[in-house]
Amino acid sequence: MPEGILTLAAAAPKIDTGNTAFMLLSAALVLLMTPGLAFFYGGMVRVKSVLNMLMMSFISIAIITILWTLYGFSIAFDTGNGFLGGFDWVGMRHIGLTEPFATYNIPIYAFAVFQLMFAIITPALISGALADRVKIVAWSVYIALWATLVYFPVAHWVWEPTTGWLFKYGVIDFAGGTAVHINAGAAALGAILVIRKRVGFKKDPFRPHNLPLVMLGAGLLWFGWFGFNAGSWLGADGVSAVAFTNTQVATAAAMLGWLIYERIKHGAFTTLGAASGAVAGLVAITPACGSVSPLGAIAVGVIAGVLCAAAVGLKYKFNFDDSLDVVGVHLVGGIVGSLLIGLFATGGVGQTAKGLFYGGGLDQLGKQFVGVGAVLGYSLVVSAILAFLIDKTIGFTVDEDVEVAGIDQAEHAETAYDFTGAGGGLSGGTLNSATATKKVDA
Repeated sequence: MPEGILTLAAAAPKIDTGNTAFMLLSAALVLLMTPGLAFFYGGMVRVKSVLNMLMMSFISIAIITILWTLYGFSIAFDTGNGFLGGFDWVGMRHIGLTEPFATYNIPIYAFAVFQLMFAIITPALISGALADRVKIVAWSVYIALWATLVYFPVAHWVWEPTTGWLFKYGVIDFAGGTAVHINAGAAALGAILVIRKRVGFKKDPFRPHNLPLVMLGAGLLWFGWFGFNAGSWLGADGVSAVAFTNTQVATAAAMLGWLIYERIKHGAFTTLGAASGAVAGLVAITPACGSVSPLGAIAVGVIAGVLCAAAVGLKYKFNFDDSLDVVGVHLVGGIVGSLLIGLFATGGVGQTAKGLFYGGGLDQLGKQFVGVGAVLGYSLVVSAILAFLIDKTIGFTVDEDVEVAGIDQAEHAETAYDFTGAGGGLSGGTLNSATATKKVDA
């Protein structure tokens, strides 16, 4: 068995059934985030590509689950070396039912399924940058290769407690600022620098087709994110409660920060801004929720809300087509949250390291810069290479005329809304609205 993970039976920690139940519930909450993301992204695209957008998230659930079971978990969390895990857990073999993960008191299986949900949503986050124009087969190949070459190794760097090089270096990432959000944001940037832009980019408005769907998706993300963050402590106690609290506080603060910026800049408080601000806050507090106080969480949220709101316009300035602002929200939000640990870490929550404002000097901030730079650089380069190879072989995007006509019909032989069907209304869909109103009133 991998050295450092298993201890002698007499010394092994006893499995805590309460913590195990908490972890399984947290895993279910994190899984809910991927359908939530699908609705969040799906509402922001045009009618003719909403199914393609939804499918890009749902296919991630299927593909990454199988890869995680076959080898992903082993690559990410078997001890191995500093950069790559071993292969003792390939196929989820050699894992006992009551075998604890490292020195924690939850079974390896509970930890594995919790981390599986992180592995699922991370490539799904990338999909928002590629909306309206990607072949589903090319996307499937891309996320399979990306998870294998990028996500699984980076998760090992950041979270494997025995050998992961960033973990041992002292980089703090409580729940995924680097491994999830910077990783996905950098991958999105790498891909969109390679593939073609949407037809009409910087000319057509590309308005969201269903803002209520966006708000529903944001709400599901917010709900599931409590499992994402609080569950990352791998147990239910005071630290997980603080992480839960910080998640709520920072998200609320970020929403307000985004809306205030939006009102000053554009003259309105929009529902899209509220939803996007909430997600920006969730992203930023993810790495920091186990290190900062609730007051620090307010600062993290406000700063992230304002900076992410400002960052979404960079795609027009630098001419990269980030369809649904994955770079502006996830890459920028992940960087902001990861670096602010170096300022606001109290040393009294789940980490002993202190930030600059709590007497810790610049040491932790320097470590956070290393973590941000390493993950960003690696993911950006490898993701761009993968996108280039796929684009030059099987083609990453549909033809432009297919995009204009509607990618849903071409790729999935379906449309999201049937405007021609008879329906099941008050009289088989044959009544007009005025007649229907009279009958209802009667």
